[in-house]
Amino acid sequence: MDVLVTGGTGRLGRRLAQPLQEAGHAVKLMSRRGAGPGGIRGDLATGRDLDTALAGAEVVVHAATDPQGDPWQVDVAGTRRLVQAVDGDRLRHLVYVSIVGVDRIPYGYYRAKFAAEQVLLASGLPVTLLRVTQYHEFVDRVLDTARRGPVLPVPMGWRVQPVDVADVAEHIVDVVGRPPANGVVEFGGPEEVAAADLARAWAAAQASGPHVVATPVPGRLGAAFRDGAALPTGGERGHRTYGQHLHG
Repeated sequence: MDVLVTGGTGRLGRRLAQPLQEAGHAVKLMSRRGAGPGGIRGDLATGRDLDTALAGAEVVVHAATDPQGDPWQVDVAGTRRLVQAVDGDRLRHLVYVSIVGVDRIPYGYYRAKFAAEQVLLASGLPVTLLRVTQYHEFVDRVLDTARRGPVLPVPMGWRVQPVDVADVAEHIVDVVGRPPANGVVEFGGPEEVAAADLARAWAAAQASGPHVVATPVPGRLGAAFRDGAALPTGGERGHRTYGQHLHG
C-alpha cells in the first residue's frame, strides 16, 4: 500500500521507512522541509503542501508531534488539517501514535494528545489510536536533565514501562496491516520498573554516576504516576529492556 508517515524526520518516523518497505509498502516521509530519501514536504502547523503530500495515500501513520513547542497547534489543529486534507475515499487506515496515560495524567502535552485522539474518533475515518509508553531515549534525556551534579532526584513511587523505539516501529508495521481498531490499543515495554530503579541503572552506566535520591512529588500529576496511569492496561509488549538499551 501507499503509506505516508507524518513526522518523518522524528525519532520514530525515520525508523519506520525500512520496516514498512520490507513489508512491501511504498513509503513517503512527510516533514516541514521534506528532507532526505523518500522525504516530502507538508506542514501540519500551517496546512502548507498537505494536499500534495497526502495525494494517493492509502495508509497514514500520524507520528508528528511538538511536545516542546505548541502541541495544540501541531497535534490538535494539525490533526484537524490532516483530516480535512486526506482522501477519505482512498484511505484504508490511519494510525495515530499517542501516549499511554493521555486520558489519565493531568499534563498539558498529554491533554493535547488526547484532544487529537478525539478529533480522529469524530472524523469517521478508519483509525487506530496506538498509545505507546515512553521511549528509552526519552528516559535518558529526562534523567540527564534532572541530574544536579552528584545528585539525581527522581520521583518517589512513580512506575513506568519504557519501550524501545525500534520495537514500536516494528509493531506499527503489524498494526498497519490489520483492520482499523476504531479505538485505542496500547503498546509498552517488556517490564514495569520503578522510576528510581531506572535512575539507578542509568547512573551506574555513567562514567561518574550520580547518587539517586527518591523525592516525593505532591499533587495530581505525582499521584497519577504513582497509581500506574503511565502503565498500559493491555495490548502487546516490546522485547528490548531498558537495561539492554543502556548496555548497547
